[in-house]
Amino acid sequence: MDDIERTRQGMQVRREVLGEMHVDRAIATTSSFTQPFQDFITRYAWGDVWTRPGLSRPERSMVTLAVLTALGREHEIGLHVRAALRNGLTAGQISEVLLHTAVYAGVPAANRAFAIAQQVLREEGAGE
Repeated sequence: MDDIERTRQGMQVRREVLGEMHVDRAIATTSSFTQPFQDFITRYAWGDVWTRPGLSRPERSMVTLAVLTALGREHEIGLHVRAALRNGLTAGQISEVLLHTAVYAGVPAANRAFAIAQQVLREEGAGE
């Protein structure tokens, strides 16, 4: 698959997982400075990795939430809680991912992730 097709496929998956509004905002604020990064994440993260057959999208969402929690990437957790819902995870499954992550990444990291996730779940009407 060539770069153009990977970018096209990546943009499609990015929109399906993150939602049209988020991707439209990211594109609208793209500058000549950030354009190479936007191309990179669209082509590689979304076009190469998220399209691989080895894991389903819900499984990829679980891994992503666990890694973001473990690394303390709070600014990305809410976005990926929404993505996990879009990918078919339930609030209960998201809670289980965060609880499991607490054992291996630490309670403080999971505590913050739970707070962020709870807020997003309320906003999305997905229960608690």
